Amino acid sequence: MLIDKRKAQKNLWRIPERTLMGAAVAGGSLGVLLGMHTFRHKTKHLKFTIGVPVILAVQVLIAVFTLVYMQK
Repeated sequence: MLIDKRKAQKNLWRIPERTLMGAAVAGGSLGVLLGMHTFRHKTKHLKFTIGVPVILAVQVLIAVFTLVYMQK
């Protein structure tokens, strides 16, 4: 998020939103969410303000489900 924000400020080539969302889906949702709020980047885009927390919630549910049912 910081790299993309700096590129935006300098009018340089940007990291595609698809790549940023892909990083969230690939397991980096917590990092993307923290980066969004720390660097105040993409915080006005509904795709990110709603999508990333939903992805994080799904990943947490999958992790909890996996941990609970792997013990049985």
